[in-house]
Amino acid sequence: MLFSFELRQGFAVLCCAAVLSIFAPAAFAQSGNGKPPEPQKPATDAAKADTAKEGQKKIDEIAEASRALSGPAGNPECVWLGRRVVRLMWLDDLDTAFRHLDLYDRFGCPGGHVQAAFRCLTRFGGQIDPKVAETLDSRVHACWINPASQPQQAAAAASQPAAPTSGNAPAPQPAASPAPAASPTPAPQK
Repeated sequence: MLFSFELRQGFAVLCCAAVLSIFAPAAFAQSGNGKPPEPQKPATDAAKADTAKEGQKKIDEIAEASRALSGPAGNPECVWLGRRVVRLMWLDDLDTAFRHLDLYDRFGCPGGHVQAAFRCLTRFGGQIDPKVAETLDSRVHACWINPASQPQQAAAAASQPAAPTSGNAPAPQPAASPAPAASPTPAPQK
């Protein structure tokens, strides 16, 4: 034997010390600052009441939409998914919106209603405060229930008759937005 027992034993101890010095800092980094974790504080009654109030508000909004809309657009699953799709499209999260839209279609919900609600939401673009989520949510809900709603200024301008101009030419009317059309079915191949 080239190496004595003591030399091999010393080399093994040195290797163990090297391995511990490499992995010990990683173990200490995962354990935090050495203080025991603070116990979770129980939710206050006010926080519980707020959560319950939010949940009840959502249930009431879905029930309101179910009463106001006839057909599949008023189904609770269609209301919930459709409003999420419209909101996500407004926030430019199109990937998530399209995944929700696939679910929306699977439940048999009308795709034209999402299109009409989003068109309604774009009319109210200037009235939606991006810093207050509640304004977007309330506007999405209002557009879901009534996709034909108009902003106040546009509704007031549309209800007033146009001032007569020189001549007998009628004032030009704004173009109506086209209704969503069903997609054509492909012809069978022969």
